[in-house]
Amino acid sequence: MRWRDAIGLAAKGLRRRPGRAVLTILAVALASALLTALLTIAGTAETRVLNELAKGGPLAGIKVAAASPDPGQVDQDDARPGPPKDLDQAALDRIRALADVREVVPIVATRMLVVAPGTEKDGRPRQPYTDDVVGVDITRASMLPVTLVAGQLPEPTSLVEVAVTEGYLQRVGVNKPDAATVLGTQLELASIQGLRVTDDHVVPRGQWAKVEIVGVVAQEAGAGQILAPVEQVNRSLAWTKAGVTDDSSIPVPTSTYSGLFVVAEGIDNVGKVRQEITAVGYATSAPENLLASVQRYLKVVEIVLTSIGAIALVVAALGISNAMLAAVRERTREIGVMKAIGGRDRDIRRIFLVEAGVLGFVGGVLGAITGWLIARAVGGVVNGYLNEQGLASIQLALPVPVLLVTVIGATVLALLAGTLPAMRAARLPARDAVGAV
Repeated sequence: MRWRDAIGLAAKGLRRRPGRAVLTILAVALASALLTALLTIAGTAETRVLNELAKGGPLAGIKVAAASPDPGQVDQDDARPGPPKDLDQAALDRIRALADVREVVPIVATRMLVVAPGTEKDGRPRQPYTDDVVGVDITRASMLPVTLVAGQLPEPTSLVEVAVTEGYLQRVGVNKPDAATVLGTQLELASIQGLRVTDDHVVPRGQWAKVEIVGVVAQEAGAGQILAPVEQVNRSLAWTKAGVTDDSSIPVPTSTYSGLFVVAEGIDNVGKVRQEITAVGYATSAPENLLASVQRYLKVVEIVLTSIGAIALVVAALGISNAMLAAVRERTREIGVMKAIGGRDRDIRRIFLVEAGVLGFVGGVLGAITGWLIARAVGGVVNGYLNEQGLASIQLALPVPVLLVTVIGATVLALLAGTLPAMRAARLPARDAVGAV
């Protein structure tokens, strides 16, 4: 029997049972779609994360703080201990000029009086408290360890918009799932310039302003619970410094910046850049062994997702095996007739294997296409979220290797699932098969 004849007989057998064939194909397609979508999403996520690590960004960042020199360190010019290392523009330029530094983002902070809206649990108005307001360049927020939880980031040039952290939510008694409830509320902030005594009370002299909470963030740029555009904080800091005298009780930082966030040219250069900054005389902090940890976690996620898809595909293969066994039982007489007219065992086996292969191939193709469309739909949802966070969108490339693996895998599994029914059909004695009812 030629292959063309076997294919024709297999097609005829499938046409006799269109309902069963369609259901079997749909089962394979569903499993293949699941496998394709999971592999595509996992692969894209891994590529995106590793690319971010490779090119730099918050994951390849180093926090720099002002630090006093080591007691044993001396100034090379006059052989005396050097002064404390302030973070000013000269320090920023010096660090930016280091090799393998991609970007340096300055961070400023100032101590302010804060009055949260609403009342305490006992009904009394909320009392003022002091906290650091952290100022950053909002246009470069994607380079900073700042993640939007709810709402939006303040406008870069706004003087009346701020974002608050989860610490602020705890202070005002709001749970994280209800973070959106603080959006649109107003804070009262005061830049402290000094203290004055009135009726035996110490009252801070401040410049008050009302600002609107437009977002809730998780941030590690500074220690404060309020994040604001850098210009807003600079103005407050300048007003505070303008009233400082030698005997002032208000502590004012001597550094231009409270910190710097240095982005290295890739995660592999973080250690080297950190050593160079430390050698200059500044304290640094950065996550260690981040790339290895991220790769391990991504690999675990990929293994789990692939296993889920593979299990679904194996279940579909069992369905093919069950369908083929049913076909053998139904076509016992036909098998006997073919053997009676000279059909060999391998010819019978070939017919059933072709049927199983066709079911797996068609289901695999449909599943691969469907899985790709599902991955694109998921990618659209993810891009919408990333755009809200002010982050770059992901580019979902056509995963040709994944599609080929899915189709080939579905076909091979179908052939393996059809092997037992095909061997059973081939072993049927012609006399028993012809006489079967």
